[in-house]
Amino acid sequence: MAPYLNRELSWLEFNQRVLNEALREDLPLLERLKFLAISASNLDEFFQVRVGGLMLLRRSGRKTADASGLTPARCLAAIRQRILQMSADQYTLLATTLLPALHAAGIRLLPVRELLLNQLAKAAATFEDSIFPLLTPLAVDPDRPLPAIPGLHIIVACRLLDPQTHHSRHALIPIPDTLGRRVPVAIEGGGHAFVLIEDLVATHAARFFPGESVAATTAFRVTRNGDIAVHEDDSIDLADEMEDVLTARRFADTVRLELRGDAPPELARLIQSVTAVSPQEVYRCDGPPGLAAFMELAFLAGFDHLRDADWPPQTPPSIVPGASMFDTIAAADLLLHHPYESFEPVLRLIEEAAADPDVIAIKQVLYRTARQSRVIQALITAAEHGKHVTVIIELKARFDEARNLHRADELQRAGAQIVYGVKNLKTHAKICLILRRESGHLRRYVHLGTGNYNESTAKLYTDFSYLTCKPEFGNDATLFFNAVTGRSKLLRFQRLVPAPTAMKSVLLDRIASEAERAKQGLPARIIAKVNSLQDPDIIHALYKASQAGVQIRLNVRGICCLKPGDPKHSKNIEVVSIIDRFLEHARLFHFHQGGDSEVYLASADWMTRNLDSRVELMIPIEEPALKRRLVRVLEAYFQDNTQAYRLLPDGSSQRLTRTKGLKAFRVQDHFYQQARKAAKAREHERSMTFEPHVPAE
Repeated sequence: MAPYLNRELSWLEFNQRVLNEALREDLPLLERLKFLAISASNLDEFFQVRVGGLMLLRRSGRKTADASGLTPARCLAAIRQRILQMSADQYTLLATTLLPALHAAGIRLLPVRELLLNQLAKAAATFEDSIFPLLTPLAVDPDRPLPAIPGLHIIVACRLLDPQTHHSRHALIPIPDTLGRRVPVAIEGGGHAFVLIEDLVATHAARFFPGESVAATTAFRVTRNGDIAVHEDDSIDLADEMEDVLTARRFADTVRLELRGDAPPELARLIQSVTAVSPQEVYRCDGPPGLAAFMELAFLAGFDHLRDADWPPQTPPSIVPGASMFDTIAAADLLLHHPYESFEPVLRLIEEAAADPDVIAIKQVLYRTARQSRVIQALITAAEHGKHVTVIIELKARFDEARNLHRADELQRAGAQIVYGVKNLKTHAKICLILRRESGHLRRYVHLGTGNYNESTAKLYTDFSYLTCKPEFGNDATLFFNAVTGRSKLLRFQRLVPAPTAMKSVLLDRIASEAERAKQGLPARIIAKVNSLQDPDIIHALYKASQAGVQIRLNVRGICCLKPGDPKHSKNIEVVSIIDRFLEHARLFHFHQGGDSEVYLASADWMTRNLDSRVELMIPIEEPALKRRLVRVLEAYFQDNTQAYRLLPDGSSQRLTRTKGLKAFRVQDHFYQQARKAAKAREHERSMTFEPHVPAE
């Protein structure tokens, strides 16, 4: 049987690489804090999605092992052991390194008991004015049903005493996320000081219970199962069902209880009872629960010296300021590398289309959008101007369902035609089609990408955009939208390769053809960049190709179930992972094909869920110059000797160290400097070009 690494443990190894950035002494302080918060936020989602599903499998009595040989019970035990160590490392780092360094730098987390009298008075006033009116205590009564506790909220648990009867009882005070975790307090000499909101609430807890005294308090947080499926076959209205799913998720089964390590034993027992957790779901914290909340500190104003220097997105050389995006795309296909090159041209294209009287229709897939989305606003404007706007909006985009429901309602009110994805599949493709009347004919402009139409994440995630008005791509885009909105079959197109109907078979064919060339003694190479590699068929094909002699280099950000370095199956496979200031998100594949190389961008990772259960697109890049550029991008990832990890046969990863005498190479810095130099060179070229003024006739 071919070796297969466990998916969950592989993901945890990825999160360890994220935490390792927080552990680096050579990074700016707030960058370290940011990586700590990201590692905690990642764990929140991991518990909601992966651990919740595994617990359901264990509860059902399933004892079948997965491809890595672990049953659900054994997998959960391994996960717990790994996370206990990770959590201990997080809190040790926070307490012994980051908080003292922050304090020295003027960012101070203060215990309420250490506040001066004037600070206490101001904090009390803040509590009375802005916090107390918004909180609702919940009594814990043995004779009544247990109170419903929302997931991922900080809860203050209280033991109360009646001084007259000496009777003891308990209550919980949930703190809404909207209040934030920091309550600022003024300090002399400048800087920023704050107390945690749960500490302030605990200090003033007696305010909620007149006539009783507060004998003990502690803070805790629960994580609930977010792996709740939509039953589309039984759903008359998918939007209504999504509302039910969102409500159910808030109060689903508890999969983790974060409990302060200093919680009084009686309160700890009460909390475990109220949250209905076994000891295996309890994670003791040597500090405040919910470390993801420290992310907001990383962006605190006035402390730029504690952050990395800014890398503003550059204007691509092919974009002429003020020129029409339609003219620019008509002149030549565009390939943009975000966030080094700005996402602005994509936004401009959609906004121009919304206002252009020659544009007849806009069709677009939306998966995740920004909070204040220019894309949504442009589509609303287009619909209000009478253009035919069709939006395929994916309601099943996990944890963005509520926002997408709201967006769909806004668009529908403006007159756009809304389609809620495809039944039993998630629509994850990144595509926008614009139909424009030019010289009596219709011309189709297409944007295809690896990332979402989200101007916020476009500054943080590495992705590619491909913009073209080639008729073949326009025709394929039209067929794609007709298939998705009309519920017809996604057949093979002229250029685009869709999933779930064709992408996997095309990938397997290309891998097999490289293997066949290797068997014939011909050069055979595969280079691929994905976020995750889990699909057993793809892994098996890569093993066969490696055995045939194909040189395979894989850049995998997160989950990698392929076992590299196995002498029998994968001796010709190298796997690296890059963790740096931007989240690696692009999917990019290169097959040597006897020198007539094929290069693809894609919205899909090499996971079964993407290839078999999602509507995705793989985009062939055919322009020779663009192909060469993308191959150079892929190759650059394997030169990184500062931010790269090599994946080892046991599933762990090892940071690559620079060979003595070899120049340091950081791939993200390399791409940024390239974009910066290209933008400057183009700006200089334009400044040296004289454009004559032609008087109007």
